[in-house]
Amino acid sequence: MKNKILIILLIFFLSFCFFVLFKSLQGSSIYVPEKEEGRQVSEFISEDLFTKKKITSSEIFQSSDYYILNIWASWCAPCREEHPQLMELSKNPSIKLIGLNYKDDPKKAKNFLKKLGNPFSVTITDKSGIVSIEFGGYGIPETFLINKDKKIIKTFIGNLTDDSVNQINSIVK
Repeated sequence: MKNKILIILLIFFLSFCFFVLFKSLQGSSIYVPEKEEGRQVSEFISEDLFTKKKITSSEIFQSSDYYILNIWASWCAPCREEHPQLMELSKNPSIKLIGLNYKDDPKKAKNFLKKLGNPFSVTITDKSGIVSIEFGGYGIPETFLINKDKKIIKTFIGNLTDDSVNQINSIVK
């Protein structure tokens, strides 16, 4: 009799564990922010990577029709892969490139730009990750195309490709 009760309890317990495991696998735990396109860029204060001066978003977004804000880090392999595309975009006079250096060592970030070239008009730091979160970023690299009204008009998640550059150039015409 005791054995039958133990078997029934064991079956009940294993069924419960299976049910909990099954339910936990059904939901996604991957964070994907809502589309940021069309959203106004919020005000922020950051620090210039090279001068260490405080700089506000209103100082950054004031002199161009289009801006590209690229979230990057020296430790990020895809950031290294997309760097030629950023160098290509920096040649377009209609676009001002802004680099947002994410949770990086300033020396390593400066060496990265020195070695590969600096496509950015302004490079700001994001030591805590708060500025990136305010943009809706959840990984790096991530790139935002912003118009003169400070509205995000296109978001590129992951490293930029030649196709991404073509999309940006067709929008910026």
